Amino acid sequence: MSTNRVLAFLELLQARPGLTGPELAERLEVDVRSVRRYVRRLEDLGIPVQAERGRYGGYRLMPGYRLPPLMLTGDEATAVVLGLLAGRRAGLTVGEGAAESALAKIQRVLPGALRDRVGAVEDMVGLTTRSAATSRPSGATLLTLADAARRRLRVRLAYRSYRGQDSERTVDPYGLVFHSGRWYLTGHDHRRGEVRTFRLDRIGRAETTEEEFPAPGEFDAVAHVMESLASVPYRYEVEVVLATTMEEARRRIPPTVAALAPVDGSAVDGSAVDGGVRMTGRAERLDGMAQVLAGLGVPFTVVGPPELREEVRALARRLEEWTGQAPRC
Repeated sequence: MSTNRVLAFLELLQARPGLTGPELAERLEVDVRSVRRYVRRLEDLGIPVQAERGRYGGYRLMPGYRLPPLMLTGDEATAVVLGLLAGRRAGLTVGEGAAESALAKIQRVLPGALRDRVGAVEDMVGLTTRSAATSRPSGATLLTLADAARRRLRVRLAYRSYRGQDSERTVDPYGLVFHSGRWYLTGHDHRRGEVRTFRLDRIGRAETTEEEFPAPGEFDAVAHVMESLASVPYRYEVEVVLATTMEEARRRIPPTVAALAPVDGSAVDGSAVDGGVRMTGRAERLDGMAQVLAGLGVPFTVVGPPELREEVRALARRLEEWTGQAPRC
């Protein structure tokens, strides 16, 4: 049964109450049996339809019944609820408690029977993804920046860095990106004179100006944010050559972890490397980077820092020791 036909049928009942079955069928370009099916469908959704016989009979909504301002089919209501539940878990929603209040409002305007069924989805569906423990940006900030980026209008930001330093920035917003539970803005920062990435939850105020900025051309906001995250100024600069192909390296290593580039027969730490992939990035803890390298499943040569080689050797010793231990009962 076409959802659009049912909605068109409902609109006819509101606009022309009293139309007969044949009249409705003619307007909807269906047969009379389809009209009766539409009536049953609306009744299943909790919308009472009266069928009156006689010369002045026809179909109409029950007198005094007022349609809620939001009309959704079962599939549509379920899609909205699942989207809100998943978005809340992933951190995609904005504002504190916005998803909860939106769910409550949607349930209030649904017909009774559908409200109960959709409520069962909210109560009984479990999500296996880990809940994002991140600060939610305000909805006003997100809407302001999205509108400014689309209209190519410069914005003024009150921004707090990861070190806790407050500053005023003038930015040409190029795009918004959601990644790993966080929202990011990327654009030209006039204070630094270069394209930068800003976390939305660190933006205290966002104001649109009337100054237009030129289009950035073929700018890939997602790629720039990924590259920015990979170059976060952590404690160590890491360089490793992987004995694999670029295609395989890209499949195994997210762009937020490190930058990848092909190697053509260069010498690495005194050893000749015939091709491969150069992986460069930053890390705050080298023991974690050693575990990442071990989990890639390909041979590698550590170019630097020297401390990373020691962490890889220490990890190898621990693994050898653990595999030689007798199982615990």
